[in-house]
Amino acid sequence: MPDPMMLGLIGLGALVLLITGRMPIAYAMILVGGAGIAALNGPALLLNQLKTLAWGQFSIYDLSVVPLFVLMGALAGHAGLSAALFRAGAAWLGWVRGGTAMAAIAACAGFGAVCGSSLATASTMGKVALPELRRQNYSGALATGTLAAGGTLGILIPPSVVLILYAILVEANVVTMFMAALLPGALAVLLFLLTIAGYVALRPGAGPAHAPAGRAEFRAAT
Repeated sequence: MPDPMMLGLIGLGALVLLITGRMPIAYAMILVGGAGIAALNGPALLLNQLKTLAWGQFSIYDLSVVPLFVLMGALAGHAGLSAALFRAGAAWLGWVRGGTAMAAIAACAGFGAVCGSSLATASTMGKVALPELRRQNYSGALATGTLAAGGTLGILIPPSVVLILYAILVEANVVTMFMAALLPGALAVLLFLLTIAGYVALRPGAGPAHAPAGRAEFRAAT
């Protein structure tokens, strides 16, 4: 039987080579992991695991919430929730310097509370907020940095797909995980807003302010 440590190092190198060769990460891990199991324990064990392992993993009822969160985020995006959230944030914060970028952070937090995915939050809010930030002559660094940072709120603000997967893996209570993430999520939003305020204080031209929203627009957006 080959030395497990040496086999592990060889497998790690093979995994890196396959990934750098543009093979999808999931397929590369399956290939390397399957080859390692076959080398250490024989092909019979590998074939036996292939027979039951995939079904055992994908038949977990708790994981059914993941595609539902993705679907909910897609429906929210198509229904215009992302644009409405950004409009409300702009009505509340747009009048201060850097306020439109702050509105994007607030909208990212709101949308993250719906879809639970950072990728979906960043891509959806990018389509909504980036054109407006460019129209108001925000610097490219501030605009793209704000949306990239705000996108991370998708997995931090409950409900979060990552927190659900983590709770399933460690057999923790999902509701307790969500409660534990509330304070860090709110703190992250606050610190992002303060960072934008500090950045535009040092570079005023990076994030200009615009006229406050009228009373009717403020009421409608809110």
